[in-house]
Amino acid sequence: MYGSQLRWQPIAVLLVLALVWGANMAIIKLGARELAPLFMAAVRSLVAGVCLYIWMKAKGIAIFPSRALIFHGVAIGIFFAAEFSLVYVSLTYTLASRTYILLYTAPFFVALGAHFFLKGDRLNPWKAGGLVLAFAGVVALFIRDLGSFSLEALPGDLMALGGRLFLGATTVYIKRFLAFRTVPRQTLFYQVAFSTPLLFLLSFLLEGPVVSGFSPMAGFSMFYQCIVVAFLSYLAWFELIHRYPVSLLHAFSFFTPVFGVFLSGALILGEFMGPNLITALVLVSLGMVMVNRGPAHESSKGPVQGE
Repeated sequence: MYGSQLRWQPIAVLLVLALVWGANMAIIKLGARELAPLFMAAVRSLVAGVCLYIWMKAKGIAIFPSRALIFHGVAIGIFFAAEFSLVYVSLTYTLASRTYILLYTAPFFVALGAHFFLKGDRLNPWKAGGLVLAFAGVVALFIRDLGSFSLEALPGDLMALGGRLFLGATTVYIKRFLAFRTVPRQTLFYQVAFSTPLLFLLSFLLEGPVVSGFSPMAGFSMFYQCIVVAFLSYLAWFELIHRYPVSLLHAFSFFTPVFGVFLSGALILGEFMGPNLITALVLVSLGMVMVNRGPAHESSKGPVQGE
């Protein structure tokens, strides 16, 4: 059985990841001024894949320990390509605030999938209550934007929601079929490697000129997306997936939109920070405490190999 709590070490890593991902949307938007969205996503997967391949070779890690893993690798690569093609394109159709809300519905997809497909990672009233409270905090961040809904933003909203559905499916798939047959570097490599040709194909079919300029900001945007996010942060994320219950991990992703307001909104884009931000921080924090602590009678043992 899994433990019902996370220790401080994975919590610290999750908070750092939330900071990194919280800045990512603003970085993508800045890069999209000169680079096409799907093209950026494709380059990101390509560069991250090359870096990871070199890393794995240097560490003596086999790419495919068995032929059966090729099928699973292709499957999660397709999920990965679908997720990020939807997310990147959605930013051109809807507001970032709406996108943040919809992107972090992933914990609900993951928790639901884990409940039905993963042993020892079931929903309970305490965990469900924490997720609802944290999501209420996320909604509180953008409550003013919810009133200005328009049909013009609907395509982007649906794309962002679809991206989170694919992320939830990817996480549950990895946990069920790959977590105890591969190491995290292999899992991540399959996603970025097999998603690369699909993303380039989509860019070729759907986008016009993919590069309209290449300023230092565009270069920084690609470095941040390729190395910081797609290589380093995802490597840390999949290490956590292999070790801890996915419903607990994804619950902490609610911090990403909160940090995103600080970084993407206030610091990078200069947006105003109002009292709704404080309300959101309180609700999200309380929700995370509920999800992580759980009822006192639950087991506190750590994860066991061979699920």
